[in-house]
Amino acid sequence: MRKRPVAITVIGWIFIVVGVVALLYHLRHPSEEGLVWVCFVRVLAIVCGAFMLWGFNWARWLLVVWIAYHVILSAFHSLFEVVIHGLLFGVVVYFLFRAQASAYFRDRKTEPSQGRTTDDKPGV
Repeated sequence: MRKRPVAITVIGWIFIVVGVVALLYHLRHPSEEGLVWVCFVRVLAIVCGAFMLWGFNWARWLLVVWIAYHVILSAFHSLFEVVIHGLLFGVVVYFLFRAQASAYFRDRKTEPSQGRTTDDKPGV
């Protein structure tokens, strides 16, 4: 079994926790405009964090899109939010695409399934 990089563990858990806290916060204000979309975006953060911990490469890419969305969205609010989300985007992308992290996500799809070795060939 491959070892998950510490950065992936930290980022995954941060997005799970932030997603859960933000989801609970927004569910407490059900009259908020766009509640369904806001909750969907929070659930995406949880899904990305969890599936990254399991080594799914698509979750890494979806998380990058999720953060990029927040950078664009923050442009409609304030310069401070753009800077904060932009810095978060840069830090997360740096750690998600380092060689160690890329190897972790690449190894997930190359591991043989349980109970089957690489020597087993279907149909032979």
